[in-house]
Amino acid sequence: MTLQQLKYIVIVASKGTISEAAKELYIAQPSLTAAIKELEAELGITIFNRTNKGVILSIEGEEFLGYARQVIEQTNLIEEKYSGKAPGKSQFCVSTQHYSFAVEAFVDLLREYGGEEYDFRLRETQTYEIIEDVAKLRSEVGVLYLNKFNETVLRKTIRANDLKFQRLFIAKPHVFVSTFSPLANKTAISLDDLEPYPRLSYEQGEHNSFYFSEEILSTLECKKEILVCDRATLFNLLIGLNGYTICSGVISEELNGKNIMAIPLLVDDYMEIGYITHNKIIPGRFGSLYIEALKRHAQNLNMQR
Repeated sequence: MTLQQLKYIVIVASKGTISEAAKELYIAQPSLTAAIKELEAELGITIFNRTNKGVILSIEGEEFLGYARQVIEQTNLIEEKYSGKAPGKSQFCVSTQHYSFAVEAFVDLLREYGGEEYDFRLRETQTYEIIEDVAKLRSEVGVLYLNKFNETVLRKTIRANDLKFQRLFIAKPHVFVSTFSPLANKTAISLDDLEPYPRLSYEQGEHNSFYFSEEILSTLECKKEILVCDRATLFNLLIGLNGYTICSGVISEELNGKNIMAIPLLVDDYMEIGYITHNKIIPGRFGSLYIEALKRHAQNLNMQR
């Protein structure tokens, strides 16, 4: 196995076809195919499955790609430090539930360390996919919450995937509503207050268990239920339908606009919000910097509470 072969795998995975990757690498297509097959034979795994439209990563290949990216990143850092080589395109990916502070930390990272070229990715996605992304090294860091309802199941899933959870802060439950909502003039909201209004939640796909819900108290009956996939849609429906969603209360006017507000929810519960990383992989440069940015924002949130 060579560093060049690892770079081939990363490029082929990004392009989706051997032919496009060969053009990118300025090598003949048969030579690239042979190099990949040689690596697969050496390791005894199938990295790519061939299709009529190109190639796709196998399950083994997804995991291998994560390790390959780690090796290449560390090699680039060594070359930059000791050979004076100009830095290449920076790469980093984080997967998170829908938290404005996680986005703000991502923005901080890009502004300070993005450089002239970068390929940074922020995946606001479903809870199980966050765990899966970090387990398969598609993302270096995942951001999610635990509470007394989901903690046993999520911690078991996190351990089973050889990950670890680190707390950032504890949040009290709040309700997001629009400033036009009949609930907007309340200083605190009870569950009975919410009963007439539509409840908005993030859809969790095939892992649609209550334990993987992004919102606490998801097991409570609700007459009007709406599932969405993205933050913009959720906020638009909050405004358009006088809906609500139960959340951590962390909100950014800069990111979310002036028409969304957070009001304390009168329940005995909590959200332990933190980040997950892989036990077998030390976070790279950008992973470490992103975690530090998360901690700074968490500290600021604690000071505001």
